[in-house]
Amino acid sequence: MTIRSYNPRTGQVNGTVEEMSRHEVRAVVERASGASSSVATASPGQRRGWLHAVAAALVANTAELVELAEVETALGYTRLTSEVSRAVGQLRFYGDVAAEGSYLAAAIDRQTGTTPGLARVNQPLGPVAVFGASNFPFAFGVLGNDVASALAAGCPVVAKAHPAHPLLSDRLTGLARTALLDAGAPDGSLEMVVGYDAGVALVRDEGVAALAFTGSQAAGLALWRIANERRTAIPTYAEMSTVNPVVVTRAAAATRMEEIAEGFVGSFTLGSGQFCTKPGLVFAPAGAAAAGAIGKALRQASPEPVMLTEAIARSAAEGLEELRFAGARVVELVEASVAGWCAPAAVLEAPIDALRDGSRLLEECFGAVAVIVEYADVAELAAAVDRIQGSLAGSVLTADEDDTDAAACLALLSPKVGRLCANDWPTGVAYSWAQQHGGPWPSTSAPWATSVGAAALDRFVRPVTYQSLRDEWLPPALQAANPWGLPRRVNGVLQPLGATL
Repeated sequence: MTIRSYNPRTGQVNGTVEEMSRHEVRAVVERASGASSSVATASPGQRRGWLHAVAAALVANTAELVELAEVETALGYTRLTSEVSRAVGQLRFYGDVAAEGSYLAAAIDRQTGTTPGLARVNQPLGPVAVFGASNFPFAFGVLGNDVASALAAGCPVVAKAHPAHPLLSDRLTGLARTALLDAGAPDGSLEMVVGYDAGVALVRDEGVAALAFTGSQAAGLALWRIANERRTAIPTYAEMSTVNPVVVTRAAAATRMEEIAEGFVGSFTLGSGQFCTKPGLVFAPAGAAAAGAIGKALRQASPEPVMLTEAIARSAAEGLEELRFAGARVVELVEASVAGWCAPAAVLEAPIDALRDGSRLLEECFGAVAVIVEYADVAELAAAVDRIQGSLAGSVLTADEDDTDAAACLALLSPKVGRLCANDWPTGVAYSWAQQHGGPWPSTSAPWATSVGAAALDRFVRPVTYQSLRDEWLPPALQAANPWGLPRRVNGVLQPLGATL
């Protein structure tokens, strides 16, 4: 089967790629499996070198990659150039995290008169299947966070080319393969499959040890089921966006509603509303005229939402109608005037009692669409928040001065999100040591995990304890000489970086 690449601004075909057969997928997984031991036993410092080499390849080819991404995604040259820089930074960051070594959680208990010698360390799972996102072709694509963190953790990767940007996926994988081989990584460290059926075959292949996914709930849950129905079930880390609630306190609405409205519009229309962290449901105090203020800000902003694919554009328009059918009223609607795969931007309002279990109002509408709900008091707000789904992120907007409702509102949202913002918008996700990009079900399939930040490596390792082994039989991370120079905990005491026994 031939897969076509389309230009979202025109609907014209950019080119084609061929879908892989089940047998071709099997061969790809076999190559990754063949590289698994070599990737796993390479030192963290070696893996850092590999990832830095891939980053250098992106830097050297930025102009070409941005040009290709623009015709496949219509995300704009400025945004895409910035995203390449982000991907470069991510690759280097995860390599540095690996080299620092604390993700291995190496711990050694010396033998005593009553207990044996024990040594525990995290070890790579094996080949990881990665399904990247449509909306971030560099930062969450075939060389994005999941791929970089899995390689950093010592796992070969088989990435699936995204149908929204198949030509870019192919080019990126080719560049990365060359860079990895030139840097000394084994053949099979990074592979790619193409096509819907090929993706299903990849998840079902018993050679795959873990699955990472970024995208819609429908697709994520489908892959999660397949991964759990295999003969050998595998860990599935599916990041599936949801409504990402916002709460405006009474004091904030009274003192700066116009400013909040402008900030909210900038956030929920960013990237045509195609962010997994897009805030989509606002709780504002009754009488604050929040819907009117946000509608006015949207009208003044006049965004032109060009969507990534024809299917996403259609889904956004259908989602808007579904929200109306579920009890929401359109406050402001901005129709796109440009050609291509577009969808309207809209602000709607709904009564708080319409937020019932199972309501469409509690689900994400992927696009520049947001729903505003008014609450009478904190008690009514609490009851409504209790009914919303788990989300990746949430925000509480407070007054500049002491706000008596701030702490209560933050406490209400905290159990519902993986990242909680105060007087800030959630649409930016920094890759850093403290980042958490994951939340309660169904925003992710593994609420304790993150797909962005240093802890992302934790998803692709498992702990193994060695009992009564001679030093030379232990993995390098646990040997007395500490050849990898890792931080380790010995008899419960954290040792300085690189300390030997």
